[in-house]
Amino acid sequence: MLGGKALRHAGGASFNELFERKLAKVAVIGLGYVGLAMSVEMAIAGYEVHGIDIDEDKIKQLQSGHSYIAGIEDDSIRSIIGGSFFVGSDYCVIAEMDVVIICVPTPLTKEREPDITYIQSAVNNCAPFLRDGTLVILESTTYPGTTDKFVTNVIEEKKQWKAGNQFYACYSPERVDPGNTRYTIANCPKIVGGTTPACLEAGMAFYASFIESVIPVSQPSVAETAKLFENTFRSVNIALVNELLLLCEMMNVNVWEVLEAAATKPFGYMPFVPGPGIGGHCIPIDPLYLHWKAKSYGHSFKMIELADESNRRMPAHVIERITDLLNARSKAINGSRITFIGAAYKKNVNDLRESPALEIMARLLDKQANVRYHDPFIPNLRLGNKQLESIPLKPESLEEDDLVIITTDHTGVDYDMIVNNAPLVFDTRNIIKRDERSHVFVLGDGR
Repeated sequence: MLGGKALRHAGGASFNELFERKLAKVAVIGLGYVGLAMSVEMAIAGYEVHGIDIDEDKIKQLQSGHSYIAGIEDDSIRSIIGGSFFVGSDYCVIAEMDVVIICVPTPLTKEREPDITYIQSAVNNCAPFLRDGTLVILESTTYPGTTDKFVTNVIEEKKQWKAGNQFYACYSPERVDPGNTRYTIANCPKIVGGTTPACLEAGMAFYASFIESVIPVSQPSVAETAKLFENTFRSVNIALVNELLLLCEMMNVNVWEVLEAAATKPFGYMPFVPGPGIGGHCIPIDPLYLHWKAKSYGHSFKMIELADESNRRMPAHVIERITDLLNARSKAINGSRITFIGAAYKKNVNDLRESPALEIMARLLDKQANVRYHDPFIPNLRLGNKQLESIPLKPESLEEDDLVIITTDHTGVDYDMIVNNAPLVFDTRNIIKRDERSHVFVLGDGR
């Protein structure tokens, strides 16, 4: 407890007792890469967890013991489904819950502004079923003020309750990094901001029951801003190295060697790497939530604008490099067979969101290239009206390619076989050693 006063749940037991003994029932709304990971972590820790999602296909896969998220194994699902983990699409189960965690998507609109309709829908759907004493936590990435306005205020109005009395409201930003085996939910510090001191106390007690380090902040808007700034920091620094990459190519300097040299400095420097573009939910989207909020105060967050512009032009630069490489061999993009190694936005995940590979593929298709791809994590994908299937990597097939482009550096791919058989290779991830043959080119090598 933070304040020494034991918060009482409607059932009579204190929150501390419910959490310490894992007696609380927890609902997770939204079973994407954050919600499913959180559900599995809590179920393994001993909680009874009920996952809610509108996607019936996800529900069926989980009920049959299959995971659709890379890094969450089928065995993990099978060990808990039907025992400590239950899934469905009906919100009525909320009536039996002690904790409700909202992990729904927060995309951008067509105008590239925040879209929090999933949050609003989740709150509106669960509010009628909330019972006295429930702890409601928003984990979805969003702009400052969302928790107070669209969670706390909505529940107070709909239920005629008061936060800190009949229910408890918190914001705790997710820090799930798909594919990261070093930092998991359990050992990554968790920020919590409560609407009231009692809300914060309840949120802290809950997360401390299965997460090693829990960090309190004064209010939800602090936690919301911190989440956005974490990824704005990454976006700006990635943009910086992408700008350096463009300059290094002009100067015929290898940017990867520059970055390796700079990283030897033991203080005042943090390594970031360039690439063919940015992907996932966080880096392409989160900074724009902060930028949108800044504009509502009449403040122009120039660094976000510049970083977004710099990062989003990288796929176009990759197309320019591809054009030059083919032209040097008296070939045009039109009619060339180009095989992509990797479609996911980052290594060892099955996540296509905002993947730069998709934009590069689409641009090449528009230029009438014959596009194929291999990705062990993405069996198929759709680009507009075109359906593509991941192809097996075979030496005789690679020999017929005009270009092989490495867009995702998955482990387990036989890069030696690619280099030994493809007539032309363009590596956008610096996965191929620099001393390889002259038909291998690396983004940022200046050659």
